[in-house]
Amino acid sequence: MILNAGLVLTILGVTSSIAYASPHAHRTRAALPDVWSQPEDSPVYDLFRSNLQKRQSNDTDDSPDVGSPTWAAQYPQGSVDVTKIPDEWTNALNAAVAAGAIPTNVPQTTLVNDNAVYPQGVNSQDPSICSANGGGTGSCRTNGSIWDAPDGYIGISFDDGPTSNSPTLYTFLQQNNQKATHFMIGTNILSNWQEFLTAYETLGDDIAVHTWTHPHMTSLSNVQVLAELAMTMQIIYDSTDGKLPRFWRPPYGDIDNRVNAIARNVLGLTAIIWNHDTDDYSIPAGGQTMDKVNSMMTQWMTGPKTPGLVILEHELYQETAQAFINSYPLLKQNGWNAVSVCRLFGDDAYQNGTSPDGETDGAFSVSTSTTSTSAAPSATENAAANNASSTGTASGASSSNSSPAILEMLAPSRSSMTAFASVVAALVCAFA
Repeated sequence: MILNAGLVLTILGVTSSIAYASPHAHRTRAALPDVWSQPEDSPVYDLFRSNLQKRQSNDTDDSPDVGSPTWAAQYPQGSVDVTKIPDEWTNALNAAVAAGAIPTNVPQTTLVNDNAVYPQGVNSQDPSICSANGGGTGSCRTNGSIWDAPDGYIGISFDDGPTSNSPTLYTFLQQNNQKATHFMIGTNILSNWQEFLTAYETLGDDIAVHTWTHPHMTSLSNVQVLAELAMTMQIIYDSTDGKLPRFWRPPYGDIDNRVNAIARNVLGLTAIIWNHDTDDYSIPAGGQTMDKVNSMMTQWMTGPKTPGLVILEHELYQETAQAFINSYPLLKQNGWNAVSVCRLFGDDAYQNGTSPDGETDGAFSVSTSTTSTSAAPSATENAAANNASSTGTASGASSSNSSPAILEMLAPSRSSMTAFASVVAALVCAFA
């Protein structure tokens, strides 16, 4: 029997639409339009899987043990040499630049007394630049970045780990069954791999990117920005059986439209900033005192719950760990909902949510919207407005300027296409 051509075309149209809608695909922030979903075989995923397979075996079971000399030898001990990074990384960056997905009108800063300074005459708060200005009050909020928690929520996170002082914090978190996000520095993972494994495996906490060497990101070239982020993603990917981080935090809160676009449009990373800063890192040097940190925490914990809290804290020293430990009873007494900052809006901490063998969710999604609105566990609309607004304008590369690599991610996964082919084959047999 000859199958009706019109019926075939109808089936093709319907099933191809189904193939694009992975059952595991989800929005990182449901209020956002223009979301692109990426299957396991997406270009971003392959940036790290391919690099891993070149250096090791295709079977990740044969990968060197975390902490072994073979494992450590794969990564730079200091700054990343951009002439030695994988071609896949630079090709993805170049494609994004060529497609207009990376702003070319945002100049690099220079460091003056360890502060990132734009060239004379450049307004860092202009929407076309949109510098976060170190997370300061009233700073411009870059496209899609997270600054505030939903009402009544506090996002728990710690920067600059892992360190030799991390175990004090980790023990407390475990004793209190408190989950957290650890924004980790790549070179610190190399030096303190035992603490890394404790955070990831023992605690089951979320691991996010805090760059490879903790530089001022706006002072770097495009390829240096890429290298700092991608190398950190690579060591996390290699050391977690294939988890690809979804979130990052810029050191010093130093981010603008250019840096944000590279992170989002090339690597699929969403920036998490903060709305309160303890300055706890400066306690050992005398720039801050424990009493002042305790006072600040008391004020915030007993204050309004709108918006929720995203507090900058560190796991650098015993003092920074103790500052959090001191504040924790206040958090509980005042009825805050404390969650890992990565989980504030229902997101998975990882872009793929799976290991390379695809045992779990093999799809992830990243918004290309120009706002920061979010679907939250509670007070969704209010939290969305808080993240989207500030005295500066939320800005970034438009989704209409997506790079070829990003546009490729709209294609159906191999598994979806296999299912589609099976449907067509079955129908052909039925009508034969």
